[in-house]
Amino acid sequence: MKSHLERFKDRVDYTFQDPQLLTQALTHSSFAYESEDGADDNEVLEFLGDSVLGFILADFLCDSFPELDEGGLSKLKSIIASTSALHEFAQNIRLQKCILLGKGEEKNGGRKKKSILAGAFEAVIAAIYLDGGIDEARRFLMEHFNHFIRKIDTDDFVINNYKSALQEHLQRDDSIAPVYKTVTTRGPDHQKRFEVEVSFRDKRLAKAKGSSKKDAEQKAAERAFRKHFGNKIKSLTSESFLYKKKK
Repeated sequence: MKSHLERFKDRVDYTFQDPQLLTQALTHSSFAYESEDGADDNEVLEFLGDSVLGFILADFLCDSFPELDEGGLSKLKSIIASTSALHEFAQNIRLQKCILLGKGEEKNGGRKKKSILAGAFEAVIAAIYLDGGIDEARRFLMEHFNHFIRKIDTDDFVINNYKSALQEHLQRDDSIAPVYKTVTTRGPDHQKRFEVEVSFRDKRLAKAKGSSKKDAEQKAAERAFRKHFGNKIKSLTSESFLYKKKK
């Protein structure tokens, strides 16, 4: 029976000349800190992978959407390179099953943390780039990019995140911004749950819970926004959406 790592290599669909690069990409700092043999963590690879991802994604978007201006390309790039999107990419290849975590981080639910999985995904990009070059890194990313592109028709939709969209909607005729307030905080430090309320001109619009204040704010903004435009919204990530333009 194949191990989680061997199955992961199959899903990446790339044969490493230097397998140690992949091991490093999957090594979280918490594991390296507890390691007795001085294992290298993936933080430098994550840094490099972020830049490799940015270059390949920018090139891909310019080629795929020649009709978009710089603002539209930047907005789309920020969504596809966001922590939420990279976390989804990581889950698609089940990266969470083979990342190496320290005992404390394992106990604290590290395999489910978006930031850890997104960072490890960027590190895998860098490992492939260092081992096989930019073309192999591009090939690895194409399947993930295409997953998003199939959802998008730029002639019919505009792209946004819920907090920005709600603020733009409410400020069309008013300079006052919506207010987000943390209502409750529950749970131990490693599993806190936040409940956030969004209001406008002292009127409560929606409440939502999340694993962080940012997450809860986005969900509250989504609920408020969907009350007005529900059937025109198509989710892109947990924080962003496509909004059908008026004809």
